[in-house]
Amino acid sequence: MMRWQKYLFVLLLPILVACSQTAVPEETAVPTEAAEVVEEADEAMEDEAMEDEEMADEEMEDEAMEDEEMADEEMEDEAMEDEEMADEEMEDEAMEDEEMADDESSLDSAPISDEEAKSLMFALSNGPPSNAEDAIERIIAADDKRFIGVFLELVRARQIGLTRVLELNDYLAALLRLSGEGIGPSWEQWVEWYGKTDYTVPDGFVSWKGQMLSLIDPRFGTFLQDRHPINIRPEEIMWGGVVVDGIPPLDYPNMITPAEADYLDPWDPVFGMSINGDSRAYPLRIIDWHEMANDVIGGVPVSIAYCTLCGAAIAYDGRGSDGTDYDFSSSGFLFRSNKLMYDRQTNTLWNQLTGEPVLGELVDTDVELDLLPIVLTTWEEWQAQHPDTVVVDENTGTSRDYTLGSAYGDYFQSGFTMFPVWQRDGRQETKDFVYALNIDDTPKAYPIKLLTEAGVVNDVLADTAVTLIAARGIVESEGQSRRAGPVTYSSGAEVRAYARGDETFSPGPDPDTVIDSAGQEWQVTEEALVGPNGETLERISGHLAYWFGWFAFYPETLLFEG
Repeated sequence: MMRWQKYLFVLLLPILVACSQTAVPEETAVPTEAAEVVEEADEAMEDEAMEDEEMADEEMEDEAMEDEEMADEEMEDEAMEDEEMADEEMEDEAMEDEEMADDESSLDSAPISDEEAKSLMFALSNGPPSNAEDAIERIIAADDKRFIGVFLELVRARQIGLTRVLELNDYLAALLRLSGEGIGPSWEQWVEWYGKTDYTVPDGFVSWKGQMLSLIDPRFGTFLQDRHPINIRPEEIMWGGVVVDGIPPLDYPNMITPAEADYLDPWDPVFGMSINGDSRAYPLRIIDWHEMANDVIGGVPVSIAYCTLCGAAIAYDGRGSDGTDYDFSSSGFLFRSNKLMYDRQTNTLWNQLTGEPVLGELVDTDVELDLLPIVLTTWEEWQAQHPDTVVVDENTGTSRDYTLGSAYGDYFQSGFTMFPVWQRDGRQETKDFVYALNIDDTPKAYPIKLLTEAGVVNDVLADTAVTLIAARGIVESEGQSRRAGPVTYSSGAEVRAYARGDETFSPGPDPDTVIDSAGQEWQVTEEALVGPNGETLERISGHLAYWFGWFAFYPETLLFEG
C-alpha cells in the first residue's frame, strides 16, 4: 500500500465507522468534515505522486550514469587487455622466429659429398623415419638439386610400395621444397617437367635404384649397377610393370603353312619378312603378347623388336658389327615409353627404337646392328604376295589369349600414352602412325595418311632419292580387348621404301606395280624394285611408329608434309 493510501485510510476511518451506524440517504450531502478530509487526501496524493516521479527520474539518471561509467570502464579494460595480448603475441612470435632462425642456422648447409649422398639416399628409402626426415632437412639446407631426381624416384617407389619409410606426401613435400615447383601430386607431370631440365643425380644413384627395384625382381639389380657404363639419364629408366622376361619372347617359334593356320582371319594384321626366299608372317594377335621374336630367316639371325607402347616393330640383323650373334629379350624397363630390351650375351640394355646399347658393358664399344626390311599388312595380302609363306603357330608354348586386340586393343584405340613422355611435338597427334626413315643420321617421318592418299611418294633424304610406296591403304583392325571389350583401331599401313636413283615413280595399275617417268612398269618386291629389263633399285629399311615414339628419340626429325 502506498503512503498516501495509508494516510487516507486513517483520516476516513472514523467517518466510515459513523456511517456504518447511521444510514445516510443517497441524496444526503457529504458532511463538510468528510469533504475536507477527501480534499486533504487528494493533495497528499498529488504531493506523493510528484515526489515519486522526481525520485524515479533521479533513479533513472543515476542508473544511466552508472551504466555509462561501467561501459567506459569495460571499454578501457578491454582496450588494455587487447593491448596486453597483442604485446604478448608479438613477443611470442619474435621468440618463435628467433628459435626458427636458430634451428635453421644449426642445420648443416655445407655441400654434400658423394659418400654422404649415398648414405642419405639409403636413409631416405631404408632407414627409420627419423633418419629419413633428418636426411630431407640436410638436403634442403644444402640446397642440393641432385636430389630432385632422388625424391622423384622415391615418389614412384612409394606409390608402388617399394618403400614405406615415409608417407607419399612427405616425399612430394620434399620435392616441392627443393625444386620450388608447384606441380602437385601427379608423378607423371613431375616426370615430364624433370625431363626438360638439366638436373643430374648423385653418384651411386644407379645402384641405389637397382636395389629398390630388386624387391620386384632381383635381376633388376644386376642391370642397374654403378659399375656399368651408361649413356642415358638413369632417372628416365622406369619399371614397366613386369619382371625380367615377364613378356616372354618368341624364341625360334614353330611355323605352319597357311592351310594349317585356321586361327587367322583374312584381315588379321601381320608383320611380314622375306630373306633369301624365306617368307614368314608374325601375326600381331600373337606378337602383341611377346613383343620380341628371335628367329632365323633365310639363314640370317633376326630379332623383331616390337614396342607395343610406341607402335614400332623393328627388325634387327642379329649379327653384330663386332662379330657376335645377339638375341634379345624384354628387360621389364622402359625409357620414354619405349621398351628397353637386353641381349642375352652380355646383359646390356638396348634402346629398342634406335638399336643402340644404353647401359652395360657394350656401351663403351662401337657395336652396331643393321636394320632389316619389315612390313605390316593383312594376312590375306601377305599370302597373295607370298604364296609359299609360313606363319607362326598359335601353339607357342605360352598360355595367352591370342584373340586380336586382347593384350593392348584398348591402348591402341585410345589417344593416350601409358607412361609419361616429356619430349613431344604437336605437328601430329600423339599416336598418329608415321613411317620412319633414318639415312646418314638424318631422320624423317612420313605420316601414313599422306602416304596412303598418294600411293607413291618421291622424296630426297640426306642426298638420297627415295620412293615410298603405300598403295593398299591403312590397315584397320577390329578386336576384343580383355579390359574394354570390342575395339577398333589402326594397325598401320603397308609401306615400303626404295632408293630410286634417277627415277621418278607414280602408282601403277595394281598395288604391286609402279610406273617410271618413261611409262615402264616396275614390280614391287621385298628385296627391291625390279625394272622391265631386270634392273633393280634396292629397298631401304624403315619401320612404322607412333609419332610420339619417334619424336621422343629424334626431336630433330624432319616431317613430310605432302
